[in-house]
Amino acid sequence: MGTEFIMIDNMPVELAGEKNLLSVIRKAGIELPTFCYYSELSVYGACRMCVVEDHWGDIHAACSTPPKAGMEIRTNTPRLRKYRKMILELLLSNHCRDCTTCEKNGKCKLQELAQRFGIKQVRFSNTFEDDGMDTSSLAIVRDKSKCILCGDCVRMCDEVQNIGAIDFAFRGSNMCVSTAFDEPIATTNCVGCGQCAAVCPTGAIVVRNDTARLWQDISNPGTKVLVQIAPAVRVGIGKELGLGEGENMMGRLVAALRRIGFDEVFDTTTGADLTVLEETGEFLSRLEKGEKLPLFTSCCPAWVKYAELHKPELVGNISSCRSPMQMFASVLKEHYRHSNKRVIVVAVMPCTAKKIEAARDEFKNDGIPYVDYVITTQELIQMIKEAGIVFSEIEPEGVDMPFGSTSGAGVIFGVTGGVTEAVIRRIADDKSVAALKSIAFTGVRGLEGVKEAVIPFNGRNVNIAIVSGLKNADELVKRIQTGEKQYDFIEVMACPGGCICGAGQPVTDSEGKKRRSAGLYEADRMSNIKRSEENPVIMALYGGLLKGKIHKLLHVNYQKGSEHHDDNQSLHR
Repeated sequence: MGTEFIMIDNMPVELAGEKNLLSVIRKAGIELPTFCYYSELSVYGACRMCVVEDHWGDIHAACSTPPKAGMEIRTNTPRLRKYRKMILELLLSNHCRDCTTCEKNGKCKLQELAQRFGIKQVRFSNTFEDDGMDTSSLAIVRDKSKCILCGDCVRMCDEVQNIGAIDFAFRGSNMCVSTAFDEPIATTNCVGCGQCAAVCPTGAIVVRNDTARLWQDISNPGTKVLVQIAPAVRVGIGKELGLGEGENMMGRLVAALRRIGFDEVFDTTTGADLTVLEETGEFLSRLEKGEKLPLFTSCCPAWVKYAELHKPELVGNISSCRSPMQMFASVLKEHYRHSNKRVIVVAVMPCTAKKIEAARDEFKNDGIPYVDYVITTQELIQMIKEAGIVFSEIEPEGVDMPFGSTSGAGVIFGVTGGVTEAVIRRIADDKSVAALKSIAFTGVRGLEGVKEAVIPFNGRNVNIAIVSGLKNADELVKRIQTGEKQYDFIEVMACPGGCICGAGQPVTDSEGKKRRSAGLYEADRMSNIKRSEENPVIMALYGGLLKGKIHKLLHVNYQKGSEHHDDNQSLHR
């Protein structure tokens, strides 16, 4: 049987199981414009920018049309160019055009396509109405006036994250994306994961920017500003600053932060190492007693919030460990508590939900938060550019003492499966190099949404699940509750792929995600400390600063306010 193909702009292109014409066309090296198409979301077909013409003159939406052998497709006819320009003009006629002051300026898909298709003027009257911005959330900001009704945010919130905090409301010209009863987003069941902002092609949903206040504190001579950098940030920042996607930029990040004006720079991996030891201890205790299993990880604040809102019966199964960010911030505030200046702790995170976590009452001491600012990778990129720092030319520098030593186990926290692998390294009886390398083949690595692993421990098998994406987590929990599955340890990350794909990171494609993941594993390979318990800084902390304060500084009670749940639905065994 011969190879099947279709003709695209008079060029034969082989079919290889693609689900739609768009994929085949892009494989042929033609970048069709889209607003509403994401491969991980359902096909919506609303924007009509990807329309193509067949040899009969019929118009098809490439995203929703399955390819058939023998098709003859044209992607760039005069009629198609006319249609696309018309669509863009209509969108612009009902859109805020204050591009220079928009958070999405330079990264807006509408702006990009208007330039690509040479839209220099709009023939239609501008019917834009300023409906005001929803600034109620600490994680994201919503601006209805910039929405083009592509539906990307709605489908992400519903199909991938299983939350449904936003949806379409009304019909016809009154249609808009709204919360239920148009309530502020902060009062809904939104968990702050920010994945809606990650897929929004315009400035209708953006990450909340807190850099203006931070600049003031950095410039204040009465403050001592400390900063910690999350593992995923180092592999997510390079491309936006003129270097490679997925390359480890930790040294350059440290140098840039010092030039911006931060007094001391640290690595959140220190907090991750603390988390490994505390969470492993908690897990082994529960395993020995056979109670409150499975143990769910607590590193992801969006997952914790999701459980509190949607699965309160699980809260008792979530680890009492603080997230690495909060553990390290507690240690920093305790270490510098006798400073003659006001100590400010800043966390550079790939995550928008961390902004909400930092404001939780559980993470305050006498009303003062342990983490004063959370800025995302995107915000840090803006600060670096604003400071005029040529990131590609600065020399790498090391983090400050006394917390300058970290482990490879802590670095891999930034990718789905990393927390689990670090815990396995801790509990494994065989500490040899060969055993360490073999852990990578147990099923913990990879960007799949659901992974499973079985680890032998003390004469029994420990059953592990690793989940990223909240809908995947929800479906896994249902299988546990019905008795279909049984696990001892479950790692959950709200963002598909883990923190490397957090909403605070620059948006990337599937290849970029793989490179970021590979970058963290490479950093682990290059680390001379592979296990958290081998980190001398951590051992020194347990022998000094943490004495008598472990529970106060490293643990939290998430069950406050979650007591009223159906114990019959509990996962406790």
